[in-house]
Amino acid sequence: MGAQLRVYRQKIRSAQTTKKITRAMELISASRIQKAQARVLQSTPYSRAITRAVSAVATYSNVSHILTTEPEKIQRAAIVILASDRGLAGAFSSQVLRESEQLAELLREQGKEVVYFLVGRKANAYFSFRQRPAERVWTGGTDQPVFETAQEIAGAVLESFLRDYADGGVDEIHVVYNRFVSMVSQVPHVVRMLPLEVVEGVDEPGDDEVLPLYEFEPEADKVLDALLPVYIESRIYNAMLQSAASEHASRQRAMKSASDNADKLIRDYTRLANNARQSEITQQISEIVGGADALSSAK
Repeated sequence: MGAQLRVYRQKIRSAQTTKKITRAMELISASRIQKAQARVLQSTPYSRAITRAVSAVATYSNVSHILTTEPEKIQRAAIVILASDRGLAGAFSSQVLRESEQLAELLREQGKEVVYFLVGRKANAYFSFRQRPAERVWTGGTDQPVFETAQEIAGAVLESFLRDYADGGVDEIHVVYNRFVSMVSQVPHVVRMLPLEVVEGVDEPGDDEVLPLYEFEPEADKVLDALLPVYIESRIYNAMLQSAASEHASRQRAMKSASDNADKLIRDYTRLANNARQSEITQQISEIVGGADALSSAK
């Protein structure tokens, strides 16, 4: 009985240690998520403004540009997957990877080849375990992204987009990431960045409305050439910030659940240890009483 009591006490100490770790991680994520949300709010207006600028140039000019013109036949597509470097964040990485697999399956059904650009150790481990190649991999700093990394990713995907198919280039680029909705909701989101397919911020004119006249200085194609890298960088950076905020929120929620489970284990093992201790005391009393009765009978 004493051995059983020692086992319960050891499990209580183990659960208490686990609770300290998960509680600390929960507090760290809670402290970082406010800053991550602020960075998302700061970058979103700029990303939208760049997209609207590109949309305006594409809408009010007759220039055929690689940014807005879809090729006659799309043969190869690139998927940029934004996962995390660390685990203990619930379904954060798994839902992004699952969404990426569904997108890849859809693209293959359309007769397109698929290549991957991976961000985060979890995505790299997922593809490495399945022995599936990736064009480029970036790891480190997924919870605190920097603009330099976004520039590097944008440069790699843009260089691949500008290459011909015969040279290993791609015809379209998709990004899959977790979009931050609220502290309790982070949803996987897929967006096609190139060619630009959604005109944001440019409303269709009504029957009685007149289209505005735009003059471009320099020419519209040169404006699009200048906006192309800026557009890619801003969209990827905003997606990285959205992913970082989602990662902190997912980790906070997962660690809170782990702390609650540790509390439940501590209560359960404490009750079992008390029962075992009471049984041990009862047995000791019974042995003392039995010994006293035997002594009285002998006299």
